[in-house]
Amino acid sequence: MIAEIFHSKRPWRKAAGNGVSFAHERLEADIDDAGFTLVSEELFRRVLTIERKRSERSRQRFVLMLLHVGRVLDTTRGEVVLEGITEALSNAARETDLHGWYEDGSVIGVICTEIGRGDLASILSALNSRMGAALQSRLRQDQIESIHITFHVFPDDMEVGKGGERSTDISLYPDLLTRHHASTTLRMIKRSIDVAGSLLALALLSPIFAIIAIAIRLSSKGPILFRQDRVGQYGKHFSFLKFRSMYFQNDAKIHKDYVHRLISGQNSGKGEEKSAAVYKIKNDPRITPVGRFIRKTSLDELPQFFNVLKGEMSLVGPRPPIPYEVEVYEIWHRRRFLEAKPGITGLWQVEGRSRTKFDEMVRLDLRYAKTWSPWLDIKILLRTPGAVLKGTGAY
Repeated sequence: MIAEIFHSKRPWRKAAGNGVSFAHERLEADIDDAGFTLVSEELFRRVLTIERKRSERSRQRFVLMLLHVGRVLDTTRGEVVLEGITEALSNAARETDLHGWYEDGSVIGVICTEIGRGDLASILSALNSRMGAALQSRLRQDQIESIHITFHVFPDDMEVGKGGERSTDISLYPDLLTRHHASTTLRMIKRSIDVAGSLLALALLSPIFAIIAIAIRLSSKGPILFRQDRVGQYGKHFSFLKFRSMYFQNDAKIHKDYVHRLISGQNSGKGEEKSAAVYKIKNDPRITPVGRFIRKTSLDELPQFFNVLKGEMSLVGPRPPIPYEVEVYEIWHRRRFLEAKPGITGLWQVEGRSRTKFDEMVRLDLRYAKTWSPWLDIKILLRTPGAVLKGTGAY
């Protein structure tokens, strides 16, 4: 098992010939020039991001080991202790592992690549034991007790059940953390637009709310609002609101099976829609007559303005997935709920809605997250009424 952990070739050499080979070669040269040193926080996080994206496609597991050393370094002998930690890392890790500052001056990171497909608990135990023994040969016991070591595995088996807690290990996404902290002003602008827009919409559309509520109440038994567990940004769950468009206590297995087939590519559509699988089920027997109208016109989505006010959603962003969708996601699909807060409308809605294939929908969501600006949100909001009135792909 230990041989499986500590013997492999540097993984980014395998990237030659692909679109990021030049970047890998530059990073490799920088690391080789440095010898065994703790590389800078910027360089370490760049390599971690590239390794994660490579793993998204190859599904080769790696471990990010973080040594939280801020307490032990914040002493008069901090430099001596750091030298001991560096020597311990030199003895404990493979030559191909990268060591650097995950957080400058407080957290040291080690990227242990291609750890194999053996039992994960045994692998992490071996890593922990080897690191512990190396530290004991260089530091005093009280110094060792001031160091906290955590392990972060990618790809991870993300928990998608209920509970509402953040389930994605954000430590593996330093690029998202950097983007989040660097755009504080822009995020405040987006939040201001969300609050103002949702308050205005709720005030102007209150008569329509009342009419829909009465129609639902008179046409079928059950509550007016439909609440559903959805996955929000960073995997945090929340209660998603819609006007109920289906008969009460229907069988969700119909949609679950359909979505699983769609995401796996088994639904290819028929007839005139052969080129674009439908994300929603056509002629769904669970939908009421009133529900069919409000779904076609997207009026069933109006209660989500309350989700926006609570900060669980935005006016514009990727649609929040249902937990059973996430169960069959490819690793790279998860980025659609990691890189942006979910929204009522988005690029998918204005450029294809339910006629867009799932992978294409994810790519639209990622393009939105990468190119987001307040102006882009405004353009999508202005295009949304036209997409709703056109009704293409809505069922």
